[in-house]
Amino acid sequence: MTLSPQERAERSAEAMWANDHASQHFGFSLEEVGPGRATLAWTIESHHANGHGICHGGMIFALADSAFAFACNSHNAVTVAQHNSITFVAPGRVGDRLKASAREISRTGRSGITDVTVEREDGTIIAHFRGHSRTIGGTLFSEEEERTIADGRSET
Repeated sequence: MTLSPQERAERSAEAMWANDHASQHFGFSLEEVGPGRATLAWTIESHHANGHGICHGGMIFALADSAFAFACNSHNAVTVAQHNSITFVAPGRVGDRLKASAREISRTGRSGITDVTVEREDGTIIAHFRGHSRTIGGTLFSEEEERTIADGRSET
């Protein structure tokens, strides 16, 4: 049995989430994942505000970066950031629920480009993030073990 691209993305996300202590610590939630895409959400709390009383940009960057990571790794190939940039277009405020939606734009060989839009629940765009990724080898889970279990031959 071969995994569908959606099943592969879901299994990849499960494997990553289990070890993504940073995203869990920040309070991010994985809302959706699919081949080359992922959405994470998070609510800004008072301890995330900077000296201007708005959300610290590093926290918004971290949310976008995590969405980027889940989208890049949705193909079950270990992939890391090579270069990322973010443009802030509106402030996030305490109490805002933000959603970071990542979409793979290009994946050729070991290199990829993924765009992430961070927005408030009312649709206001907070930031645009572009990430460049590099596949470094290895997988998040063994697809051979998945096939073996699905075929009923073994429970390794």
